[in-house]
Amino acid sequence: EEEEDDDTMFINRPALRTEKKRSRRFRDMQAKVPPKTTILAAEEAVKAALSTASAAFTETMEVHARLNINPKYADQQLRATCNLPHGTGKELRVAVLCSGDNEAIARDAGADHYGSEELIELIAGGMMDFDKLVATPDMMPKVAKLGRVLGPRGLMPNPKAGTVTTDVAAAVKDFKGGKVEYRADKGGNVHVGFGLASFTPEQLVKNLKAIQDSIDVNRPAGAKGVYWRSLTVCTSMGPAVRVSYANLRDMKKDFE
Repeated sequence: EEEEDDDTMFINRPALRTEKKRSRRFRDMQAKVPPKTTILAAEEAVKAALSTASAAFTETMEVHARLNINPKYADQQLRATCNLPHGTGKELRVAVLCSGDNEAIARDAGADHYGSEELIELIAGGMMDFDKLVATPDMMPKVAKLGRVLGPRGLMPNPKAGTVTTDVAAAVKDFKGGKVEYRADKGGNVHVGFGLASFTPEQLVKNLKAIQDSIDVNRPAGAKGVYWRSLTVCTSMGPAVRVSYANLRDMKKDFE
């Protein structure tokens, strides 16, 4: 199996689309970061992206990974979760579909909503006051009727996403504590928020490292050759900065 030894192995293809017109603010931010052909070490890239945070709100830091996979094939699909060492910086609302003793367990773990048939009816009626929906396996046959409501929003419980589990308390605490879910889109791209622009560069790099490790660990069996095509970071309103995958990968010794 091939390994990505350095960033020269990234697969680069010329952009064919026309560059869309950008606002003056965005062009000013773009002037603060290196051109797209420049690849920076992880910490330098994060600092460069942070320098563009100028919105009136606290922007999210995003990582965008282009992977050499084709998710239309079952053995090249990627969907997993990752625990961020420094969390996301956001308060996640978690609902739990469960019954019996699990309701008290979910409540004590900090779930915002919990219950069985009553909660299912509320969701079917339009109550969507949550960011994650966790379900115990015995509830899944009843959750099926919510597919049309939950599916388009990406909220349908799924074992790969860690949202179908018998350990309700751990699931609630993990998602409340900074666990993120990610999946490759149709183009083989992964987009994940890995903190806020108010975080320190060191916190963001550790979160970014955790995501890179997770994507590597969960590499689909059908992925062939060079896995990483490119890796960029940006604020939610700022331009992208390319990151050296090799530098980030080799940071392992710094986190031991």
